[in-house]
Amino acid sequence: MKIKVGILGASGYAGNELVRILLNHPKVEISYLGSSSSVGQNYQDLYPNTPLNLCFENKNLDELELDLLFLATPHKFSAKLLNENLLKKMKIIDLSADFRLKNPKDYELWYKFTHPNQELLQNAVYGLCELYKEEIKKASLVANPGCYTTCSILSLYPLFKEKIIDFSSVIIDAKSGVSGAGRSAKVENLFCEVNENIKAYNLALHRHTPEIEEHLSYAAKEKITLQFTPHLVPMQRGILISAYVNLKEDLQEQDIRDIYTKYYQNNKFIRLLPPQSLPQTRWVKSSNFADINFSVDQRTKRVIVLGAIDNLIKGAAGQAVQNMNLMFDFDEDEGLKFFANL
Repeated sequence: MKIKVGILGASGYAGNELVRILLNHPKVEISYLGSSSSVGQNYQDLYPNTPLNLCFENKNLDELELDLLFLATPHKFSAKLLNENLLKKMKIIDLSADFRLKNPKDYELWYKFTHPNQELLQNAVYGLCELYKEEIKKASLVANPGCYTTCSILSLYPLFKEKIIDFSSVIIDAKSGVSGAGRSAKVENLFCEVNENIKAYNLALHRHTPEIEEHLSYAAKEKITLQFTPHLVPMQRGILISAYVNLKEDLQEQDIRDIYTKYYQNNKFIRLLPPQSLPQTRWVKSSNFADINFSVDQRTKRVIVLGAIDNLIKGAAGQAVQNMNLMFDFDEDEGLKFFANL
């Protein structure tokens, strides 16, 4: 028997990827597409490549008969929308940032709004499947992680968990394709602005910073403050992070590899690459994989960690479906058994 799911925000890039994946999921039926601005419009008019003959509606969520609702909506939207009564009727996976951070003050600092739903905020489960699988299985509200966050945390988590690095000098350099900025029209995202150009943005201000720090702090069991610098590169999709951490002790490459293997050997979507094989965005494009590798620089006593994901799949829609699979006791990779589309 298939579960019935709905999507709010299916017109965006992440929402469209969600539709594409769910259409090929053997245990899911897309029953509702919610929108306030596109009511009556057929989904195929918006995305002719997507074989979903369903029109957008604008119903009160309490009227819906769904097992699960995905929210691919702008920040600040779901924080006002969700309530306990709705969560008694259906499970929710929120792809926005509204329930990712546990400290309400972080929303005031980084997102410039006062969180109106702090009880639900504390009850939400952070949906990074490789770290919080058992919690996700029992959750009614899952906060899907950010794209930079997913790549950064997965790439560094074992090193923080084992406490083998200096936590005071962590630097993450990240590069993302333009789809990470969303589908709405912005001058800075026009073709002539991004083509043949690489630029840093939101220096020391990027909203994924506290998210990365929060979950690496949980791993380290102490407060982590790090440097995160994102860059926009002229490609449609993909994230590559380069992280630099200083070793506290004399460890060799194989020692580090053994640590990563310990944490990730049983994870279906994390690929620890062979020595000398470095992550590239093309090898994870349109897939739910996270590719990770590293190098130990014995001269500087530093570990250079590289991670690559597709920002729209493992960084958004694919991870949301992975969360859904866990919540409904499906195989974790159900509907996600696809490889890079070169």
